[in-house]
Amino acid sequence: MSPVAPQIEPVADDITVADYLVTRLRQMGVDHLFGVPGDFVLGFLNQVLKSDLQFVGTCNELNAAYAADGYARIRGIGAFASTFGVGELSALNGVAGAFAEKIPVVVITGSPATAHFRKRPLLHHTLGDYQIPLRMYEHITAASTQLATAATAPAEIDRVLSACVAHQRPVYISLPADVVLMKCRRPGAFAWPTPAPSDPLALREAVREARDMLLAAKAPVVVGGVELIRYKLEAEFAELLAKTGLSFVTMMLGKGVLSEQHPQYLGLFEGDRSREAVRTRVTEADCILELGAWMTDFNTGGFTTHLDDARTICASLRSVKIRHHTYEDVHLTDFLRELTVSLNRVDPLVPTIHSAPEEHAPVPTFEPVLARPLTTERFFDRVSQFLADQSIVIAETGVSLFCAAEMRLPEGATFIGQTFYGSIGYTVGATLGAGMAAPDRRVVLFVGDGAFQMTCQDLSTMIRQAQKPIIFLLNNDGYTIERVISDHFYNDIPPWQYHKLLEVFGGGLALDVRTEGDLEDALEQAASAEGVVFVEVHTGRLDCSESLREAGRSMAETNQLDG
Repeated sequence: MSPVAPQIEPVADDITVADYLVTRLRQMGVDHLFGVPGDFVLGFLNQVLKSDLQFVGTCNELNAAYAADGYARIRGIGAFASTFGVGELSALNGVAGAFAEKIPVVVITGSPATAHFRKRPLLHHTLGDYQIPLRMYEHITAASTQLATAATAPAEIDRVLSACVAHQRPVYISLPADVVLMKCRRPGAFAWPTPAPSDPLALREAVREARDMLLAAKAPVVVGGVELIRYKLEAEFAELLAKTGLSFVTMMLGKGVLSEQHPQYLGLFEGDRSREAVRTRVTEADCILELGAWMTDFNTGGFTTHLDDARTICASLRSVKIRHHTYEDVHLTDFLRELTVSLNRVDPLVPTIHSAPEEHAPVPTFEPVLARPLTTERFFDRVSQFLADQSIVIAETGVSLFCAAEMRLPEGATFIGQTFYGSIGYTVGATLGAGMAAPDRRVVLFVGDGAFQMTCQDLSTMIRQAQKPIIFLLNNDGYTIERVISDHFYNDIPPWQYHKLLEVFGGGLALDVRTEGDLEDALEQAASAEGVVFVEVHTGRLDCSESLREAGRSMAETNQLDG
């Protein structure tokens, strides 16, 4: 038997609670803390400034939450801090989106001293009942805590942070002002949570049944879903495809799970809104292997996938459904790995699963008509050829998301869009966060004018942080995503000269694009520019993809709108 290494106990009572929390965040890979100062959180922020955790001030708390979300999608976890009541409640919607889309974000609230929680004086920023914010956050977090003493704080911090990564969802830490500098034990190595194992019998039976279905099929196809991204299973998914030759599609939430230059990639599947070749290939498949896919309305083209349960293997995070029955306590990670092992060899009596044909014809070189007014379709056709390898492509809900989702991403690109929760304005903060998370990669944002008006202030933070995103603002004169549902004057917004904001916010390359010739000039300048590039692209107010129009019709019907 190998000797057991002695366990070194952390030295007691020589670190503050604030420093304990900062140390844990750094151990988990958080290098930047987003946030807005306020009196109750200043004590914690003062400790952050003494550490190697970089504070990134945002213009408001909502954008701090969005930035932490975008950061987490690149780094694996993000964090922001704000003050009690007025600050943390301003961030609530951003945290709700992270909860809905399974993004691990640590919410740190600087709160009044513990004595105030007991006596409840009518302090500023409070609601009389000091527990209201905590109770609100409990509904949109995987775990929450209000730190009370130095003795209990380390265990509570560890419990909550473990839940954050285990569940891939936000967590909430309320840090009272008097607890910040209390001395506690120094942290050891962070104990990363390990998932409970699958039920071995259920796992074995599920893998065997799935393997038999796949090997008997003549035209199987795989749907690579969002949970492969959330739980970092891209490498395991790639191994399955390499061993089997199976062709695969993604949905909007799973876009970019593997390279879209992969020879077995067929394209984006969104039910009846798919390109015909993709829709036909999936709906006519005699076996469909869904791995971690979420059947949301946007993901499924308004619930129009028409997949037959009798031909479907559906593996989700903690269960596998095959045909009409379900194996519980079978985890996606275990199922994917074991299925790959079981398909290492193909029975020679069964038709071999061949590699998918290349469904994408070579993209022709874009030929601009210099004086032609730019349309949305022509814009995305051109920009799809402009994107560089390793880009981080971020698309705002609406015209930008529905069009960018159809682009074929370059090698190594990451795609970010709040496809499920769909809070417009999300992408400005997310662009800031992604840029801080990966300063060596070019971030390209596609955002509409309506969404941009909601959160535009943190364009100034990108400039202040010397970031170099390329921002394409689609100015189509209002809320087009709402116009395709119900086109009335409430979708009008104030007309801004958006590209001129760069001068107000601190500088960069600002360009105004109305024709295909303008776009060519803008892309040439953007390719070599240093700093923020902001391109205002003018299109018609109802110029959008057919898939967005269909989504609008579906939402109008769902909401029983009469025009």
